Amino acid sequence: MRPVALFAVILFASAATAADPKPASFTLTFDPGKLAEPFTGRVVVVLSPRAPAPVVRGLNWGNPEPAFAVDVKGWKPGTPLTVGADALGTVPLKEVKPGRYFAQAVLDRDLGGISFAASPGNLYSKPVELKEFDPAAAGDTALTLDQVATEPEFKETDAVTLVDVESKLLTKFHGRPTRMRAGVVLPPSFTKEADRKYPVVYEIPGFGGDHFAAFGAARRKAWDLAGTEAIWVVLDANCRLGHSVFADSANNGPVGTALVEELIPHIEKTYRGVGKPAARLVTGHSSGGWSSLWLQVAYPDAFGGCWSTSPDPVDFRDFQRVDLYTPSANLFTDPKGERRALSRGSGRGVMYFDSFSRMEEVMGRGGQLESFEAVFSPRGKDGKPLKLWDRKTGAINPDVAEAWEPYDISLKLKREWATLGPKLAGKVHVYMGDEDTFYLDGAARLLKRRVAKLGSDAVVEMFPGKTHALVDAKLRERMNKEMAAAISRAEPVRDGK
Repeated sequence: MRPVALFAVILFASAATAADPKPASFTLTFDPGKLAEPFTGRVVVVLSPRAPAPVVRGLNWGNPEPAFAVDVKGWKPGTPLTVGADALGTVPLKEVKPGRYFAQAVLDRDLGGISFAASPGNLYSKPVELKEFDPAAAGDTALTLDQVATEPEFKETDAVTLVDVESKLLTKFHGRPTRMRAGVVLPPSFTKEADRKYPVVYEIPGFGGDHFAAFGAARRKAWDLAGTEAIWVVLDANCRLGHSVFADSANNGPVGTALVEELIPHIEKTYRGVGKPAARLVTGHSSGGWSSLWLQVAYPDAFGGCWSTSPDPVDFRDFQRVDLYTPSANLFTDPKGERRALSRGSGRGVMYFDSFSRMEEVMGRGGQLESFEAVFSPRGKDGKPLKLWDRKTGAINPDVAEAWEPYDISLKLKREWATLGPKLAGKVHVYMGDEDTFYLDGAARLLKRRVAKLGSDAVVEMFPGKTHALVDAKLRERMNKEMAAAISRAEPVRDGK
């Protein structure tokens, strides 16, 4: 072959090789100006259908974004890190549906915030648009983590103020400064010069909610309990492992005790609360609903009544349709071997335990299901909560299920009724839709039967046709009247003294 022809063949072969499609991967580096020391922990790449603003805060429960995680040890700033086909994913990287995405990398420093991505101090990259992403041919995408997630600003008003104090109990437990926060909604008659004292209602938002909900409470005039003025406090239950539900635990620490012994006394001293249990009420929805009921039951002398709506499982014989105490119980499949739904809509399953569990595996922390483990499970030798279910098979670990028993509210009532019964008289109100979106109605029915058998006057009411979004203007008005009545029955509170 002549030299010119040979050169042409080589050139053609080189061009063909260069044009060969390569599977998708991501090359990450992080800015030493943002984090100077080597990083050990979890790094996640998320492919979002819309541009994050500015950073992804979490994954879509109903339809999780493609996300891929790797755990690194001693990853040095400026050193490339490849996230590819072997990364843990919500779906395998090669199976991502082709289309338009925005790629973003996050480095989870795990400094205390609930979000694996947007917690203050975390590093993240600016999103890179991938207009026609094909996992089989996308090649490599470079992402530089040079942005730092910051704490949103709580902009106080005359009606809404911020409480942010260090908890000595939690600081001692975690070995680092740990703070508790709340948004305080003040009634119109409140002035710093006045000496009037007020009853206080403590609200606990559902999973992912926080003290910023105080601004919404102010707009709906939450302080007005059917003509009775009260200070309305919205608590922040978020922690690095999810929602603390204000229950003391081996993993989150003495959160309930810190609330009752540190934060509440501080708030009521600062804002002139009556300071008596009869003038201290607690309410919440979903995870906050469980929290409010737990606080009333675990600290019966500290609160004058609870109003719990759509609470998380209050009886572990029906943990979103799973009987945790049944031998061979499985989170992923029912007794017939069929895939188990986690939520429903329009009469069919919408989310499923197996895919939801996998999503949380990628996140690493801060997920709803794993949040239960953080509260209810003992701490393992690795310093992490013991796993209730096998992440591959869904099989329930009976030893861990047994360790959860102290947090089974229905069981706690049964075991401690001789002591709790008199202290809870007239104080318990639980409201649940009988078609709850997350199948929480089953546990509420068991609780209803339990308290009836115990001879309790606890109100556990099922609302026909209602879903998880149970609370509307009509129910809120009813609860306000019930709270006002509970306060008025307490003679020391009647005069605000």
